[in-house]
Amino acid sequence: MRILVLNSGSSSQKACLYEISGAPPKNPPPYLWQAKIEWSDSGADVRIGAGHAVRFQQRVSSGSRKEITEKVLGDLWKGSPALVPGPSAIDVVGHRIVHGGEKFSAPAVVTPEVKDAIRRASEFAPLHNPAGLEGIEIIEQILGSVPQVAVFDTGFHRHIPEAAATYPGPHEWLSRGIRRYGFHGINHQYCSERAAEMLGREEKSLKLVTCHLGNGCSLAAIRGGRSIDTTMGFTPLDGLMMGTRSGSIDPGIVTYLMRQDRLDAKAIDDLLNKESGLAGISGISNDMREIVSALKQGNARAKLAFDIFIHRLVSLIGSMFAVLGGADALVFTAGIGENSADVRAATCAHFEFVGLKLDSAKNSKPSADGDLSAPASRVRTLVIHAEEDWSIARSCCEMLS
Repeated sequence: MRILVLNSGSSSQKACLYEISGAPPKNPPPYLWQAKIEWSDSGADVRIGAGHAVRFQQRVSSGSRKEITEKVLGDLWKGSPALVPGPSAIDVVGHRIVHGGEKFSAPAVVTPEVKDAIRRASEFAPLHNPAGLEGIEIIEQILGSVPQVAVFDTGFHRHIPEAAATYPGPHEWLSRGIRRYGFHGINHQYCSERAAEMLGREEKSLKLVTCHLGNGCSLAAIRGGRSIDTTMGFTPLDGLMMGTRSGSIDPGIVTYLMRQDRLDAKAIDDLLNKESGLAGISGISNDMREIVSALKQGNARAKLAFDIFIHRLVSLIGSMFAVLGGADALVFTAGIGENSADVRAATCAHFEFVGLKLDSAKNSKPSADGDLSAPASRVRTLVIHAEEDWSIARSCCEMLS
């Protein structure tokens, strides 16, 4: 089975191709092919690879999402060498859809009704769902009637307890769909499964706190393989400090700025989503690597940004531990979680009181999926490589098998 995975964002689009024979393997296989498009005001940067080799890299000055995507996907059957005989050789296409609204707790084969539901949920995720829907429609135009599967980032958190899902506003908010949805669920679920494998335990016996730390950041409290709490909420703006997003703030700040600075909804949205977080505090970058480099050179604002990030991360990990009544493992994943030894060390130092002890040597040079715990640690510390694409591909296999 040849499975194309498309991850359509508001300013980027990633694609990859898997080729699976028989039942999907337990561990992720390598990509057969992968591509990334990043849009800016002046055009798009396109990068295509097969295996470890770069096949194509170009700056495209103009063109619609459909035109550029069609050109990129054409590399599969028009490239040198061709990786598939033609468009009909693609058996199924899987899509990451950020928001499934109240309807979807599991992946769904795309139908007109599913597309309508994704469109309706766009009011909750106006930057993300329209891009995902456009990706589905582009595939319809390029590949015709190929089966498509929508995998929802909110799905894993859809059944968190009512007390965790409900905001303490007017009760009528619930009937309007205003509740905690949570995001990054595809990767949180994968990390739960992979952690059980790494620890040699049944997933149903584990209590885990998973830390998805990238440009977007969220935590999940997972008991027995089910999410029971998470830090992102009604939108991906809630919770932890992020690259350019503020995370949780006093809502009174918003009303104050609206009154004092006459800011409208768009200005507030831009302020909290694009001008805050690591970039807003440091004035340097949304990239944790640049923050750490600057603070080591004595930059005070970079140090403040790092310290705020750690303070809020530690505070919310503590709340996840409390919700679970303790944890068997703390899991770090995604760009910062996998690559920043400084963030892991600063975070774990706060949890020695629960018996968590980090091995400094292992932390400084972790493997892709590794246990960084000291031998005496009662709570394990794991690093797990994010595998959203493979999780989507596996869902496609399961839906169509």
